[in-house]
Amino acid sequence: MALKQVSSNKCFEGYQKVFEHDSAELKCKMKFGIYLPPKAETGKCPVLYWLSGLTCTEQNFITKAGFQQAAAEHGLIVVAPDTSPRGCNIEGEDESWDFGTGAGFYVDATEDPWKTNYRMYSYIKDELPKLINANFPTDPERISIFGHSMGGHGALILALKNPGKYKSVSAFAPICNPIQCQWGKKALGGYLGPDASKWEGYDATQLVKSYSGPRLDILIDQGKDDQFLSAGQLLPDNFIAACTERKVPVVFRLQQASSSCRPWGYDHSYFFIASFINDHIKHHAKYLNA
Repeated sequence: MALKQVSSNKCFEGYQKVFEHDSAELKCKMKFGIYLPPKAETGKCPVLYWLSGLTCTEQNFITKAGFQQAAAEHGLIVVAPDTSPRGCNIEGEDESWDFGTGAGFYVDATEDPWKTNYRMYSYIKDELPKLINANFPTDPERISIFGHSMGGHGALILALKNPGKYKSVSAFAPICNPIQCQWGKKALGGYLGPDASKWEGYDATQLVKSYSGPRLDILIDQGKDDQFLSAGQLLPDNFIAACTERKVPVVFRLQQASSSCRPWGYDHSYFFIASFINDHIKHHAKYLNA
């Protein structure tokens, strides 16, 4: 499968690149960012996949998160794909910010007119890793996954639905229980149809209740003053309760202002992500033996 390089920038002795390719799964052109650490010039490296949130492209994470220095130090290749198919000329794909373009929700759609193109789950699980492994110096046995918001949801469900595939998983402010929030009901209903029982296969809180794979240590950071937390879109408490019941290890950190003279805590933005990204890189490096 041919890759077209869109950009390349030297960064911490490695390279931050963007490529474009024709996706067989999504039936459109897709872009992804990839950071190649210095170590990639001399040997194979583990791969860490990042999944972004609603409205994002591959650019948000690679330009705002500030992960490259830690990735260079630990010798991690970091891949950041787009969040949905684009330019598919589907009626209604650009009508709202939380459904359609930029909002693929990391599911394989089963409903018309979305089911032909909106197959982000299979794209992330199968097509993209095959493409990365075929074109870059990766160790395909050492991969992990993390993400933010809708992408945090994606990272959690991919890890839980594919026991042993990912060595570790983490998330920033993930949508933990989409069958119970408005974002999830809109997306899952639109892509999968009105039968809510079909939604459960893409809900981390439901999936962890039946998880029986290898030990999976989960790290979640959540901003205390996240507007979407208070609006009931993220529902981390439901996921934590399910993990506790199943004895699935999870570290949940509610990040807040450190003193009374700083009344505003961390929110849902990339400022929050950048503040703790190094912790997540270290978390994954530990399990990837990097």
